[in-house]
Amino acid sequence: MSGSQGSSARVGARRPLPTTCIIGLGLIGGSIMRDLDAAGAPVYGYTHSRSGMRDAAREGFDVSDDLSRVLSRASSDHALIVIAVPMHAVEDVLDSIAMYAPNCGITDVVSVKKPVDELVRARGMRERYVGGHPMSGTEDSGWGASRVGLFTRAAWAITYDYAKECEDAGRRVSADWVDIFGQVCELARVCGAEAVPVSVDKHDEAVARVSHLPHVLAEALAVVGDRGGTLAQSLAAGSFRGATRVAGTEPQLVRAMCETNADAVVKTLDEIIPLLQDARASLAAPEPDLEQLVGAGYRAVTRMGARKGARAESVSPIKISSRPVMRIQLGAHGWVKALRQTESLGGRIDVF
Repeated sequence: MSGSQGSSARVGARRPLPTTCIIGLGLIGGSIMRDLDAAGAPVYGYTHSRSGMRDAAREGFDVSDDLSRVLSRASSDHALIVIAVPMHAVEDVLDSIAMYAPNCGITDVVSVKKPVDELVRARGMRERYVGGHPMSGTEDSGWGASRVGLFTRAAWAITYDYAKECEDAGRRVSADWVDIFGQVCELARVCGAEAVPVSVDKHDEAVARVSHLPHVLAEALAVVGDRGGTLAQSLAAGSFRGATRVAGTEPQLVRAMCETNADAVVKTLDEIIPLLQDARASLAAPEPDLEQLVGAGYRAVTRMGARKGARAESVSPIKISSRPVMRIQLGAHGWVKALRQTESLGGRIDVF
């Protein structure tokens, strides 16, 4: 591995990206469509939103609000299907894929992986499913919020549990699944992201800490700030806006993220509540002292900033990734072991 390599996001494709069919054209699905279109890759999609469909079509994108028709087309094209709908809609989409596109590879961009994996297992779709989660977004939603470049240098988590389980059982990973894994890595690359291999459970534990818990805290902080009345609202500035930004996310989307990952989020709350209680006790003491918490927080954010994905201090016009990279020949001897090693380091992969 080496963190000193130039960004692999724009290196020539190792494996071809097939036609991509995106189901759900909100912030994430719409941004994927825009990136693929900008790269000249064939892409079309479905949205249930009539206004979103009209707006996308007006911009020249190939979209429809007829799910069965779009999936039948995907089947004919042997397309890679990207599920980009909220968690509550995933089950119905999978059932429609089983009916209209049973030959297609499947990935998703849902922010929790275990519930999706369980739905896929229940339908016998594991050999053609590779989970995904691009770690980028805004508090806005809908087609109008989507944009080119949303995923640039972002981590794109890609699950490999099926390959791990095959290896642990002494079975060879199917060639079809290997191809789909490569296609999802290429999808991430074309969108400008960095493919980061993850297992389902570890993914959900990690995002509870760095994505879902922040949503819970932002909601609570927004409530506390608002209780200060008009003066507090008038004085609220950068630190408050930054800390509460994601509280502006559509409530149903926040609930879908946090409630479907409840066990992991509860564990993080169990960690943060004692920190807040200690902070309260320190501030209530005759001589208030936040040195321990503030120092630990500063050191933690410095460490995390070093792994954000691009070194801010670099003067090179080429952004240098701070994630260590492993070049992996998919299907070769030891390739699953290499994925495990990369995951343990929070690294990225460049596949061929």
